[in-house]
Amino acid sequence: MSKKSSQPKKTVRQPVERYSLKNTLANTYLFVMFTLFPLFINLTVGSSFPYISFAYGYTAIRHQKYFLFMAMTAAVLISEIMLLLTKTSEERRVTNPGLRHLTKTLSFTDWAALAFALSCAISTVFSPYLETALTGESSLGGRNNGLLLMLAYTALYFMLSRCYRYKEYVFLAMAFVNIFIYLLAVLNGFYLDPLGMLEAFRNTQSRVFNDFMTTIGNKNMFSSYLCITIPVMITMFVNSTVNWHKAAYLLSASVGAMAVVVCDSDSAVLGLGAFAAVFFVLYLRRLDKLRRFLLALTIMLLSVKLLRWFSFLGGDNYKELTAIPGKIMLSGKSFLLIAVLAALTVLAYVLSLRFPKLTLPKAVPIVMASLFGAAVLAGAGVIVYFSAFNTETELGSWERLLRYSDAWGTHRGFMWNRSLEAFGGYNFFQKLFGTGPDTFCYTFSPYFGELYERFGDGSTDAAHNEYINYLMNIGIVGLLSYLAFTGSALVRGIRAAKHDPTALVFASAVVAYLAQAVVNISVPIAAPLFIIFVSLCEAAARQSRKETSI
Repeated sequence: MSKKSSQPKKTVRQPVERYSLKNTLANTYLFVMFTLFPLFINLTVGSSFPYISFAYGYTAIRHQKYFLFMAMTAAVLISEIMLLLTKTSEERRVTNPGLRHLTKTLSFTDWAALAFALSCAISTVFSPYLETALTGESSLGGRNNGLLLMLAYTALYFMLSRCYRYKEYVFLAMAFVNIFIYLLAVLNGFYLDPLGMLEAFRNTQSRVFNDFMTTIGNKNMFSSYLCITIPVMITMFVNSTVNWHKAAYLLSASVGAMAVVVCDSDSAVLGLGAFAAVFFVLYLRRLDKLRRFLLALTIMLLSVKLLRWFSFLGGDNYKELTAIPGKIMLSGKSFLLIAVLAALTVLAYVLSLRFPKLTLPKAVPIVMASLFGAAVLAGAGVIVYFSAFNTETELGSWERLLRYSDAWGTHRGFMWNRSLEAFGGYNFFQKLFGTGPDTFCYTFSPYFGELYERFGDGSTDAAHNEYINYLMNIGIVGLLSYLAFTGSALVRGIRAAKHDPTALVFASAVVAYLAQAVVNISVPIAAPLFIIFVSLCEAAARQSRKETSI
């Protein structure tokens, strides 16, 4: 036997991960993003109490939150890099054993994130509107969704997916901040203005006055925020084991349901409805989880009816309520839905107490998912029927939802149709990589005149559909890489829930946001929080697989 063969093979031992300074930095960043970031607005030192300025409406809020996000993200990225550089050569060798090993441990989501950043960079370099593509600002519009923000999202993803370790205090902080934000929105919805937010626009900018609420901005921005934060509150209530923690999450979700009503946006219904359906299926086999989930939904609906009494006592002096949540609040038939949910909740509690170890067969969630899928297809079929085959029947207030036309969904149909028409006129390279991040306003400008004549809007800088927006701005390659990035992180997060139930908390926000994005706008107010939860899905997946390399 040779000397070489007689020697035992060395086994490579993965380093045991412990909660370290890099994890503390990541959680500190999340704490700030879940508390200061949503509350932050223009704090004017020379002003009178409460030292808040709303001189430029919710456009200023977007700018303020954008610069705060970029500054905080740059700070934490630099801190994590400096921390990495302070490691000894041996520590770096163990945790980062070389480029070859690093590329082996990159997940599909990692590659998709890199592809997304690269496609945005290519789109920017060859954009005819270079400055706008870089910063997301122009004389025609822009929402700060330029290359700089996309690169910040990508860098943040890699930092959080490698450095995050779960600590509940950041989600408790989010719960209490959300209660304040939701309550402020409810008050604003009834023309109550404790912070003096609305007064500046009461007589000068009626549209801003009607759409403006809380510290997030207008109702489109706020509905995106609701679709991220409410699912997180519900799933934290389901997963938490400390009673007062559960009470905080449940209170936050309940007040959030009231905020959904005054937000008056059907996009919130789409996002939260998708979340409720998906997570009902995911929790269906575990009765102990299902009973809390159903309890949260029941109490949220009851809080909506409580808001009805508040409205009645105040003389029903509220802003316009045309969306589905407002109809639920005002309709007496909604008590039937509450009764059904309450009955299912009681049934789940009885069964879980009677059979504490009972796990339903896998066929049960499969059948339920199939039923939900059939319902979605049926709804789509109804829209196709009334849009293509029966265009004469009067649908009343439901026409804006059930009959697709240019006027559909507060003329989103017009913006979608013309956007796809404009995309058809792109050259081959532009079809692949678009005209540059956040350059939609230039592409759509030929339709501004028709938009104003038919619907009274002088311009727009977004398609009011994030996926069409990405298609127009960064092309087919950019859109597919974005879908691969966010979709694969979601799938990996849901799979990781087998080992770490908190992964479903992260996945809940991703599900709801992706659904509402079909009819909404990406802005650096809710979108940074979305990217955070995409990153946390990947972090949970990596930890469940013990992927430790940076």
